[in-house]
Amino acid sequence: MVLIATTLADFSYGLLIEKGYRKLGLWLSVFTNIAFLGYFKYFNFAFENFAAIVEFFGATPEIFEHVPYVTLPIGISFYTFQTMSYTIDVYHGKVKASRNIIDYAAFVTMFPQLVAGPIVRYSDVEHQLRNKSISVENFTLGLKRFIIGLAKKMLVANAFARVADLIFTHQPSEWSAGVLWFGIIAYALQLYYDFSGYSDMAIGIGRMLGFKFPENFNYPYISQSIREMWQRWHITLSLWFRDYLYISLGGSRVSLSRMYINLVIVFVVTGLWHGAAWNFLFWGLANGVFIVIEKLGFSSVLKRLPKPVRHFYTMTAWLLTLVLFRSPDLHFAGDYLAGMFSAAGGSPERFVYLSILHFNTEILIMLVIGIVFSMPLYPRLEILFKTLQHKNAITFTLVNIFTILFYTALFIVSASYLASDTYNPFIYFRF
Repeated sequence: MVLIATTLADFSYGLLIEKGYRKLGLWLSVFTNIAFLGYFKYFNFAFENFAAIVEFFGATPEIFEHVPYVTLPIGISFYTFQTMSYTIDVYHGKVKASRNIIDYAAFVTMFPQLVAGPIVRYSDVEHQLRNKSISVENFTLGLKRFIIGLAKKMLVANAFARVADLIFTHQPSEWSAGVLWFGIIAYALQLYYDFSGYSDMAIGIGRMLGFKFPENFNYPYISQSIREMWQRWHITLSLWFRDYLYISLGGSRVSLSRMYINLVIVFVVTGLWHGAAWNFLFWGLANGVFIVIEKLGFSSVLKRLPKPVRHFYTMTAWLLTLVLFRSPDLHFAGDYLAGMFSAAGGSPERFVYLSILHFNTEILIMLVIGIVFSMPLYPRLEILFKTLQHKNAITFTLVNIFTILFYTALFIVSASYLASDTYNPFIYFRF
């Protein structure tokens, strides 16, 4: 119902803006979308903090016991941003308001990327809605992309999920510093392959249906700074906040102090967009602080350092912030971060238990695969195979046979893991 209401509301507001009621249509759109998102995503968080404040002063009203728990509709963060970007773009004259409710509803409810991105704007698919490029070539490219995404999720992300979940479901004091570091590295790899895997699957299905969706990841783990990380990570979300929030706040056209404040605001909102909890807010704040520090002059220092040092700084900073992202609350995150730099903590029995259950051959293989393919190796292999294809008829045939066998085998193995694995949804379904 929320999706239907949002679709109908923003379709109407777009027409209202184009008829001359520009500010009215825009503010109605912003209010409606923020109201839906605020109620369904942040009501519980706001009420829990309000109740905690009231109880701190000694009051425990009976009404607290009867306040309903609001269930978060799946994908609301994504389709809310899509519909809101539509009305804002209509307001700025970047697109014309749609007069076909079927076309507009197809844009909003496009199932491949509906619940977890990439965040598609109306301008991305406006012409494709009526002129889809359906062909054998596009279907083949889409199928290959889908299989790669499925393999990322089932073979790599889920393997690291078992390790990360085990470590994060115990108190940090039960593990040694080495195990805690391995836990957050496992989670970083899980998060990347889980989310980029979904994006690949969404882009692949879209391509099979004749649509070209924007890319959402560009090998973020090769970044040389946190700023570069955010240019490569969840690209459609970063661009959304840049175009619709950062620029609206004044962007870089204001004083330096105001620009830094704008950056921090954007990243705090980015954190809250990911989840209604204090740890998400501080995760966004931490990333914003790193960006500001780099802009204050640290980026020029980084440029003078060797690439391995820059990469080490970036990944270390990213891993430290991800502790906030993965932890259930701030207290747990604080204990986890402290444990990562502590010589005490953990027991040999715990490490042996973890080693026997999870430090097996499969994890070691996936660790190598996860690290290697977080670098742009796959595109280079594709270029190599295309070069071989055009060399002569024999290599053309051999490369085609190898390609078919490789993707078929990858799909079968991924499907077998899907059939035998326990329920393990995509991480970003909860956002």
